[in-house]
Amino acid sequence: MNFKNYIKRIAGYTVSVIGILALLTTGGCFNLDEEVFSEITEESFTASESDIVALMASGYTPLRYIMGWQGLFDVQEEPGDMFVTPTRPNGWDDGGTYKRMHFHTWNNLQWQPRNTWINCFDGINNVNRVILQIQSGSLPLEEGQAEPIIAEMRALRALWYSILVDTHGNVPLITKFSDEIPEQKSRSEIYEFIVSELNEVIPQLSEDVDQSTYGRLTKWGALQLLARVYLNAEVYKGSAEWDKCIDACNQIISSGKYTLDSNYRNIFSADNEGSPEIVFSVPYDNIYGTGWNAHMKMLLPNHRYVFNMTSQPWGGSSCNPQFINSYNEDDNRLEDSWLIGDQISASDGSVIMTLVNEMPSIYYCEFEQGYRCQKYEIEMGCQSNMSNDLPYFRYTDVLMMKAECLLRTGKSDEAATIVSEVRARSFDDPAKATVTGEVLEGNTTVQYGTLAEDGSIDDPGDETPVQYGRFLDELGWEFAAEFRRRTDMIRFGVYQTKSWYNHTPQGEHTTLFPIGESELNTNPNLVQNPGY
Repeated sequence: MNFKNYIKRIAGYTVSVIGILALLTTGGCFNLDEEVFSEITEESFTASESDIVALMASGYTPLRYIMGWQGLFDVQEEPGDMFVTPTRPNGWDDGGTYKRMHFHTWNNLQWQPRNTWINCFDGINNVNRVILQIQSGSLPLEEGQAEPIIAEMRALRALWYSILVDTHGNVPLITKFSDEIPEQKSRSEIYEFIVSELNEVIPQLSEDVDQSTYGRLTKWGALQLLARVYLNAEVYKGSAEWDKCIDACNQIISSGKYTLDSNYRNIFSADNEGSPEIVFSVPYDNIYGTGWNAHMKMLLPNHRYVFNMTSQPWGGSSCNPQFINSYNEDDNRLEDSWLIGDQISASDGSVIMTLVNEMPSIYYCEFEQGYRCQKYEIEMGCQSNMSNDLPYFRYTDVLMMKAECLLRTGKSDEAATIVSEVRARSFDDPAKATVTGEVLEGNTTVQYGTLAEDGSIDDPGDETPVQYGRFLDELGWEFAAEFRRRTDMIRFGVYQTKSWYNHTPQGEHTTLFPIGESELNTNPNLVQNPGY
């Protein structure tokens, strides 16, 4: 069964199935003597495979908000050193919300982190409801069906908590579908919950990699999730787990289920479901599975003539010139990821506009100032929603996680071999793709510091060399615009110490977002994160 089609079309179907189950389990005024001919009763209802898949998909569909308005993409990229949303000729001040994200001066009314909190608990709530329906017997299953479904739902719940442990840290731990007011747990307790859940359910998850598991957490996706949580263990609980991360990565590598895609652009194309390196994806569709409108924020209004778009983009976000300047000129990922220079009309081949690598100030930039993201293929005739599936986990990340852990445990030459393999597909000259362990141990090539309006360094700020900073650069070039830059910068100590563009560091407390005011008001068990 093609799960991708279910997760795209699930919105209405899930409501109908859940509605049936609600009727079966809710009391009411009925004539108990009446003979039933046309209604579904608890005794007569048998869940088909499509019913089961539809209910499971309800736990996945909130992931589509990642690329939506002020979703997880904004939370992970706007506070980092790559994306900036300055005031433009058509606005984009938006009450200062994007400036606060850039300056790290957000408050507990800020919608970007609040949206992520709300979205995660929507997902967790849906998962807990499915588990309850199975365990209570209101969803009749055949023998042997319940255990793997519950295991998959628990893995998905762990994924939702992996987002929260990273963004908010100290959050309620909710494992049951009920109206009880949940207790808040510490960041380290949430970390331990995620690890425990994944280690318990991974042996029960499917090892299949085909259409029936596309868009679902298999054993390999859960292992990659576990590896990523281990990779950030020092941030989440105060002690590193490099060897455990390597072990989880090795299990995926040795499975032989995935390989690097020979073409970097294929991974992010509009028809990317066949890429051999996608381990777990979030399916989108511009009609049946909407939510991907991040491109509307990145592209200029006149890009509608370049891509023959049916909608007019909004022209906000572009890339910090400091990050662009860090690329090697022979690295094809520069042009694979960013729209640069002349933008050509789709109708007559004329130059519509020319994008320049200049951004004078977050307080005002012209439309053409700043390169725009094109990493995710923008099809001709593109609409306000895109159909590209989002590679949430891909095999390159497995290799790079292993490389980072090897680097941090004194095996830099082994790490360099892996990094060189990853780089090879993006360089025409193999010699230029090769790096050494010594290089990866070195400082970052990003020239940090606040920028003057002419693009020069105005104030360098903290000039302490970044340990393994050159590897952090590799993560930036390979995973640009993959909603992870904030997390990587925190792990390398850059996020909380360095200056970039118009940003200066605001303190260690900014590595977590504040808990929203509404959430604090509705749950007396919550205590605000330190520093807010």
